[in-house]
Amino acid sequence: MQAILIANPKGGSGKSTLSTNIAGYFAACGKQVSLLDLDKQKSAELWLAQRDSRLPIIWSLAQGQKDKSADCLVIDSPAGLHGKNLDYALKLVQKVVVPIAPSLFDIQASFDFLQKLQQEKLARKGRVQIAVVGMRMAYRTGAAATLEQFLEQLDLPVMAYLRETQVYVNAAFEGKSIFDLPPHVAERELEQWQHLLAWLDDKNVT
Repeated sequence: MQAILIANPKGGSGKSTLSTNIAGYFAACGKQVSLLDLDKQKSAELWLAQRDSRLPIIWSLAQGQKDKSADCLVIDSPAGLHGKNLDYALKLVQKVVVPIAPSLFDIQASFDFLQKLQQEKLARKGRVQIAVVGMRMAYRTGAAATLEQFLEQLDLPVMAYLRETQVYVNAAFEGKSIFDLPPHVAERELEQWQHLLAWLDDKNVT
């Protein structure tokens, strides 16, 4: 089973938006998908509750449960994930996606978290891969340049810049991901996801 952890030490970084859309992508690809919401706000579970039964199914998974029938597990983690909880989460997954919001404070906090993440044994041994996504951030902006400068020190690329748009907001109200929308509605957004999707699908990323 492919398992992906969405993690960031700060709230409001876009973890739930990223989690639900990654789950939506794999479901749209025809995979059996489980979504585990560990965040106290339970935003991902609320999103699932709005989801129409005619859309590709995404199963809600409670903490401590195991779904051996799933092809893919997406974990929406709480803010401040660290220590033993981080160690445990890393043992469950092969990939970690870190969404970063466009402010100096978010970038600095995320940088510190990424440093610790890279020092974890599973990451050092290459058993867990790490990706960074700039949330509500456009390419070739001051925020993007600052983020890339920080990440150069860690030798981590930004896999995607996802712009701020009402497309995500409107889709979420209906329990949809952008991959459930007609392509012309989310054309720009889908383009921004291509590099990240290739990485999630284990395709060569250049």
